[in-house]
Amino acid sequence: MTAWQDDAGRDLVRSFGDRMALFTRGEGAYLWDAEGRRYLDFLAGIAVNSLGHAHPVFVEAVARQAATLAHVSNYFATEPQLALAARLKRLAGTGESGRVYFGNSGAEANEAAFKLARLHGGGERTRILSLTDGFHGRTMGTLALTGKPWMQEPFLPMVSGVEHLDSTIEALEAALDDRVAALFVEPIKGEAGVVELPEGYLQAARELTSRHGALLIIDEVQTGAGRTGEWFAFQHAGITPDAITVAKGIGGGFPIGALITFGAASELFYPGTHGSTFGGNALATAVAGAVLGEIERAGLVQNAAERGAQLRAAIAAIDSPLVTGCRGQGLLIGVGLRHPVARAVVAAAQEHGLIINATGDDTIRLIPALNIGDVEIDEFAGLFAATLRTVEDALLLETSTEVPA
Repeated sequence: MTAWQDDAGRDLVRSFGDRMALFTRGEGAYLWDAEGRRYLDFLAGIAVNSLGHAHPVFVEAVARQAATLAHVSNYFATEPQLALAARLKRLAGTGESGRVYFGNSGAEANEAAFKLARLHGGGERTRILSLTDGFHGRTMGTLALTGKPWMQEPFLPMVSGVEHLDSTIEALEAALDDRVAALFVEPIKGEAGVVELPEGYLQAARELTSRHGALLIIDEVQTGAGRTGEWFAFQHAGITPDAITVAKGIGGGFPIGALITFGAASELFYPGTHGSTFGGNALATAVAGAVLGEIERAGLVQNAAERGAQLRAAIAAIDSPLVTGCRGQGLLIGVGLRHPVARAVVAAAQEHGLIINATGDDTIRLIPALNIGDVEIDEFAGLFAATLRTVEDALLLETSTEVPA
């Protein structure tokens, strides 16, 4: 083990496991480790670095705002905070009735949404629905929403009232009644392996929640900020939710999250019902405003749609028996594998100078910066093909080696 691995093993909590590399700088779609080796980054900090690394707009926004005003608490307003709230309302299409609550992460945004659901329930609507294998965060509240029993088990009992459904319209129809306060749903289950909902699911969810007076809350933490080829993934379905949660890509690397409400849901919070010391501070909101402004100015929402199609075509052109196909939208792509070797693929990719991610045993997740182009996609195709050949050769070696009885 190297010195930095010893330091990490001694000083950092073990909940993340072993760190895979020590990176010292980044630029655009590339990272460099402590030995000076360059990597093509197709993980982007888990869909966070919308503009890649060290983008001039991001750097300038941090420096300018840090030199002016960073934090004053939520007893006061700042110009960047108000400007970002107005921008998010416009991009989400809330109309004048919308409101924005700022936190520091996706989990905090979903905690706020959980409270919104409770306020809507008013003690009479006691049921909150979410989907099996969905992911909404690791705090105690959001872990209750997260439909992964293996993640919940060490922390039982969970916050009460949450029920998890299969991701079918039939299950939704059977579960929804007038005791439901809210339905939480990811438009694409990113942590589950980039799993898309059935055709027409969001439209059915909107109709059924409206019929029974429940809130439809859409978790756009991973799918928002243009990643799927629309500003927010719910917009593909042509519906209007009651609230969405966002984080990750809106800050481009600076920690920030938000709950955005629509219509009557905007009036549920009242003074004292929720808060965050750092949420919506001037520095975070100035940087997020600059990042979203650059995504808009540079046409990166459309770029995500076009480059996503180009990337899927490049993967389809790789002649590999390991790959079963792609799923997802825009630049949120899951690559299916024929064998449970996703972690071996990730390790081999790193050896080839490519950073990707495994979600489960048989899926590779690709979530690069929204401003990638031909050069990065061509380089990815070559590195990914070499990675797959490495793993194929290892599999062939394993299957051809006789094991003594």
